[in-house]
Amino acid sequence: MEQPHEIAVDVSRAWDRPVVTVPVLACLSLVGGQFPSFSAQANIWTLGTGGALIWLGLGNRVQRRPAPRRLGRGTVWWLLPAALFGVLEGATFVMAVGDEFPTFSRLADPLLEDELVRSAAWFAWLAAFWGLVRR
Repeated sequence: MEQPHEIAVDVSRAWDRPVVTVPVLACLSLVGGQFPSFSAQANIWTLGTGGALIWLGLGNRVQRRPAPRRLGRGTVWWLLPAALFGVLEGATFVMAVGDEFPTFSRLADPLLEDELVRSAAWFAWLAAFWGLVRR
């Protein structure tokens, strides 16, 4: 007689689905976008949300996605501008004497004065962080 085959399926928790996480991240980013840049409230909100995501990432509360086995050929074309951005940002930060060599972060401040743009930046940051938590 033939034995029945067992099928194992990983079922994600209800709160771990995009239908739940995207609105939660959107609400968190809308709240974070209301705080003025570099204020005490914004720093506390950043540390709180970042700390919660780190806590979720270090624990076994979130279902993990498999890591890619090998990086694709296009990875270099993504890493090159990111590395260049990091080098330029670091160099201008070290050389900054007044506003002679402003960093990209400082140049983005006029854009981030608008609460909606700041909320969109928050959402991008939270979504990227959530992607790292899931790995």
